[in-house]
Amino acid sequence: MSGALVPIKFGTDGWRAIIAREFTFANLERVAQAYADYLATTKEESLPSHLVAVGQASFDEVESSQVRGVISKATGGAPTLVVVGYDRRFLSEHFARRAAEVMLGNGFRIALFQEAAPTPLISWAVKELRASGGIMLTASHNPPDFNGFKIKAPWGGSAASDTTAAVEALVDANPAKRSAVSSDGRELLEPAIESYREQIASYIDLDRLRRSQQTIVVDPMHGSGGRWVESLLAGGALKVETIRGDRDPLFGGVNPEPIDSNLSPLKKRVVETKALVGLATDGDADRVGAVNERGETMTMHDVVPLVLLHLARNRKMTGGVVRTFSQSVLLGRIAAAHNLKIHETAIGFKYIADLMLKEDILLGAEESGGIGVKGHIPERDGLLNSLLFLEAIIAAGKTPSEMLRELHLEFGEFHFGRRDLQIEVERGKKLVKGLASQPPSGFAGRKVRDVQTIDGVKLVFEDESWLLFRQSGTEPVLRIYAEATSINQVNLFLDEGQKVAH
Repeated sequence: MSGALVPIKFGTDGWRAIIAREFTFANLERVAQAYADYLATTKEESLPSHLVAVGQASFDEVESSQVRGVISKATGGAPTLVVVGYDRRFLSEHFARRAAEVMLGNGFRIALFQEAAPTPLISWAVKELRASGGIMLTASHNPPDFNGFKIKAPWGGSAASDTTAAVEALVDANPAKRSAVSSDGRELLEPAIESYREQIASYIDLDRLRRSQQTIVVDPMHGSGGRWVESLLAGGALKVETIRGDRDPLFGGVNPEPIDSNLSPLKKRVVETKALVGLATDGDADRVGAVNERGETMTMHDVVPLVLLHLARNRKMTGGVVRTFSQSVLLGRIAAAHNLKIHETAIGFKYIADLMLKEDILLGAEESGGIGVKGHIPERDGLLNSLLFLEAIIAAGKTPSEMLRELHLEFGEFHFGRRDLQIEVERGKKLVKGLASQPPSGFAGRKVRDVQTIDGVKLVFEDESWLLFRQSGTEPVLRIYAEATSINQVNLFLDEGQKVAH
């Protein structure tokens, strides 16, 4: 790099870059200092009075000074607090400590996790401790050579776009200041971790799950989900087996994203153990994936509608439904059948979280496995959602494939597929821009009924099937998504889409 400063750009959820190339200790200090400067310039500003409208009982409004992280008077009016956590990637614990040093150097208190933890736990701790914000060192589902810097907002969710834009603008405004970690605030985290367990136990009927005479397989993909799900389900008749539960910064040679191409060990083990379901989480455990009893991967276009039906029918819960631009048309049909308002946003959970902060939202979901639910923080939580999907299966008394068949009989049969093409960012953007400015009237022998450009370019056909082209916001990948009424049609759309991309 010959000493040149690399530009820092936040994508859909955080700044991510390749370790030892752009993601270095020096560049991390630049980002951490910018975040410290942001907190210093905004800490006296009042935050929205209506912070969170989640849960069967909404969080009480609190004074902005409390939300900013001025802990109780028992701390003696100590400086504002920043929670720092990390995943199991290469050097993550060292990057986290360096970020903590920068926060200390800028006069903040820290609560630094002592071992790799799920992102939703860091978010929960920020909310529980009324911290100014949080830092999570993770690149989520990205390839093993990446790491990243996620910012967590005071209410326990991903920072909004205006926050990350403000942090970007402050990069290099001041040289990084560091102080040695003499007090890491670990004593603050113990009650927050315990209250997170209590939250899950109050949200999920764990006793009912534990009584089940079934076997399930859990696959954290070597990520920071570890044995969390297994530990929450321990102590009953339910047999829980965790595979790939140890730390491996190379994630067994695959990207830690719970999609079909990366779940071969889980699919194999589900069949071998005759398990009811396989549950997977991504590298930092904020996303969920699933494998049915046949060892077949279920897409989020299968899982999310089934979870929504469980919440609406079995739990009798109400509220709006948010789907990102690449989520299923089935969510709209289910919402209409239950008189639930449907919203559609750009891709990225921060857009869902924004609506969860403003409105009464029952469920918000993205295609990549991120689900937010009413009664919890406005954040993806792969652990909670794994258990919620298992609860839906146990409540139905059917196998996942039987549940999906019934879903299709009632609301229509739709299938989903996605292909990720390695394409330079600028080339991908040019392709998407060209399709938006001159969209085709027909595609793959089908008439294009509508062209939508909320995020990328979506070609919508007459039976509500669709094909979407979108350049990733976090890596040099052009994603092509398709949803159609048959697997063959999905593959045809994807094949033809891939030809256009090449």
